[in-house]
Amino acid sequence: MTDLEMDKPRLLIVDDDETFCNVLKSALEKRNYEVLIATNVTDGIFLAENNLPEYAVIDLRIGYESGLEMVKKLISLDDNTQIVMLTGFASIATAVEAIKLGATHYLTKPANADEIVAALHKNEGDSSVLISENPLSIKRLEWEHLQKVLMQHDGNISAAARAMNMHRRTLQRKLDKKPVRE
Repeated sequence: MTDLEMDKPRLLIVDDDETFCNVLKSALEKRNYEVLIATNVTDGIFLAENNLPEYAVIDLRIGYESGLEMVKKLISLDDNTQIVMLTGFASIATAVEAIKLGATHYLTKPANADEIVAALHKNEGDSSVLISENPLSIKRLEWEHLQKVLMQHDGNISAAARAMNMHRRTLQRKLDKKPVRE
């Protein structure tokens, strides 16, 4: 390993989309990061245990696994790791849980490399963030409620469905749909 490589901060990407991982890896290497990628939680944990990262970009849904488990593991290894939770399935409940578990920031896909790097280095909140004048739609409120109940049951779809008096497959279908923006 050269001196230049030793000076690069190590960044771990864990996302089940291999193409996305490779594109993001290339973009972040151009920004002077040493990048490791994993497409499942098991491989992500193995890489983290053997190559402790200073930074991590973790997808919320990694196949059928929760990226929240990856955040929890990374923080248990080193609570100074700066973690960005990245997701196409954003909800208030998952954002709160990600931050409680130790993520530094939470971004929705699509996010580019510059946005991710900015989030990795953002350590304080921003009181100037604009507050929406429009209330959430009924569909978005339903999505948020489903996510909240799912988080209360540690991601267990069957338990969450029972808690809402809903068939498990109905809940699973609702969760598989992309959430409406507002």
